Amino acid sequence: MIVLEMKAVVKPSQCTAIDEAILTVQFIRNKALRLWMDAKREDKIDKYSLNKYCAVLAKQ
Repeated sequence: MIVLEMKAVVKPSQCTAIDEAILTVQFIRNKALRLWMDAKREDKIDKYSLNKYCAVLAKQ
């Protein structure tokens, strides 16, 4: 997992946008992990199918 850390002086609206982006990323990550864990071996969940699934989630 890549972790980026920075110190910044932000406005309240920017802080809200950052928090919303973090929640969105966590939601998509959790959904993709759940799909991968629950899938059967025959389903062949690979990086391409996870990418397609993330695109579907992004449109929601």
